[in-house]
Amino acid sequence: MPRLMNGKATFVTFVSFFMVNFLSAQLLKVGVVGLNHDHAHEIASQYKNKEVIILGVAENDPNLIARYKKQYGLPDSIFYPDLATMLKRIPKPDAVLAYNAIADHIDVVEQCAPKGISVMVEKPLATTVQQVERMEMLAKKNKIHLLTNYETTWYGTNQQVYEMVNKEGIAGKIRKMVVHMGHQGPREIGCSEEFLSWLTDPVKNGGGALIDFGCYGANIMTWLMKGKKPISVSAVTKQIKPSIYPKVDDDATILIEYDDAIGIVEASWNWPYGIKDLEVFGEKSYLHALNRNEMLRRDTIKYYNVEVKPPVYKNNLTYLTAVLSGKYDPANDLSSLENNVMVVRILDAARRSAKEGRKIVL
Repeated sequence: MPRLMNGKATFVTFVSFFMVNFLSAQLLKVGVVGLNHDHAHEIASQYKNKEVIILGVAENDPNLIARYKKQYGLPDSIFYPDLATMLKRIPKPDAVLAYNAIADHIDVVEQCAPKGISVMVEKPLATTVQQVERMEMLAKKNKIHLLTNYETTWYGTNQQVYEMVNKEGIAGKIRKMVVHMGHQGPREIGCSEEFLSWLTDPVKNGGGALIDFGCYGANIMTWLMKGKKPISVSAVTKQIKPSIYPKVDDDATILIEYDDAIGIVEASWNWPYGIKDLEVFGEKSYLHALNRNEMLRRDTIKYYNVEVKPPVYKNNLTYLTAVLSGKYDPANDLSSLENNVMVVRILDAARRSAKEGRKIVL
């Protein structure tokens, strides 16, 4: 009997060992660039929850490093002073995830693309058309995936709107899209000083609320319109709180004109609450994604609650795993290179329109 119990114990231990190693083999092995974007807390949480393997972190701010080590149990051994050093010291990662200033995304692609390493950045992809054209060339030349992560990509409601518009035809042709994006302001909601140092910088971020939240609307509308190039872009920006945000806009309204539809993006650091919603007015029906879980539909007479299906990919890691393994083709979707090159072009036109006081024809 003791021998049998020992045998059982040995078998259980073997199975546990096998399962741990099997699951570890399925996890993405990534490099991380920068911790000065507060979205980096997400990848750190995923590491803590054993959803990803972080091979290295390129960061040189000792205060940030100490904070993340304490909060998420990140070991000393994975920290490197810069990306070049990290890529020399770690095994080739499945991908590199960038959590640094938007203007610095191009540096990540410059270093990773020639090594055949795919990159996912936090939204938006770049700050200028010149940057994005260079990044697009590098990605295509070196045959890597260059993807952009938006929180709203993983909203089941947004996916539901796309299905009802472009696959089921319930809404009919799109006539108008309205997106409200933003919150009370990054300082007001408690963003870290490291994040604010570049988020409120006109060069490092490319602008203020127009870039920070305008990108969501441009991203979603480009997707709903199946990548169609707009005819023109117009924008009005405001600086409502110059004492808090002296260098950048804190409110923007962007009008995106298509041949048979109009998109309106209301991006602001002046909402009385956090908001990320989407309205689509079609020929036959109105659809309203109120948030990630709640959605309404209205015909001529009344509103209906829409049952929202869970998204196929729940976050950036499940999506990235599918893309890198060849199980999913990201062409023209919300994270795709094609979509996000267009997003940068729209944002650039919006910035020029607000500055020059005129419609920018694309």
